[in-house]
Amino acid sequence: MNEMHSAHSQNSNRTEGDGSPASGAHGNSGNGAGAGSDGIVEKQLAPMEGEVPGVVITVSDRCAAGTRPDKSGPRAVEALAAHGVVCPEPVVVTDDVPEIRAAIETALNGGARLVFTTGGTGVTPRDNTPEATEPFVATRLPGLETQILNHGLTKTPLAGLSRGIVGVTGRGGDAAVIVNAPGSSGGVRDAIEVIGPLMPHLLEQLGGGDH
Repeated sequence: MNEMHSAHSQNSNRTEGDGSPASGAHGNSGNGAGAGSDGIVEKQLAPMEGEVPGVVITVSDRCAAGTRPDKSGPRAVEALAAHGVVCPEPVVVTDDVPEIRAAIETALNGGARLVFTTGGTGVTPRDNTPEATEPFVATRLPGLETQILNHGLTKTPLAGLSRGIVGVTGRGGDAAVIVNAPGSSGGVRDAIEVIGPLMPHLLEQLGGGDH
């Protein structure tokens, strides 16, 4: 298992028209910036420069047994590719904690910068993905967890049943992001619509870049 280091999620600084810092959050750092009527200049979201490796893990007893096709995993792979996160075919595991942890550890040891799990985030006796993920997370990102929740709630009240974790494995250029998404295709869509555009800036911060 990778050594875990302390990390923290940082809100990005705004800058006034004269370049002095002001409190506030923004998206990814980009080449463009727009000034509002109050003179505050916001850094803009920017696409990923190049590609980064990722791994999608489908957590489902039935998919692992072959009694149900995996729909959410391939959807995640496709959606992440649009944001510059390139993943191989999904890894399908059961809901057993040791199996989930082994898949996450293998992904991290293989150099994945994003480990995206789908399934096992609810409250049934076999929903164990957050518990399996916790040991790998040095710092949770509650702001992103809340963004995903709020985005999902605009589609269905069932989004509130997800206990998915979002966090980072450490602070540094080799740290990874871990995201737990629900097992539904809609839950995968909602999580990636939030996380995907923010990945460039998140990875930049982990590497010590400007915020």
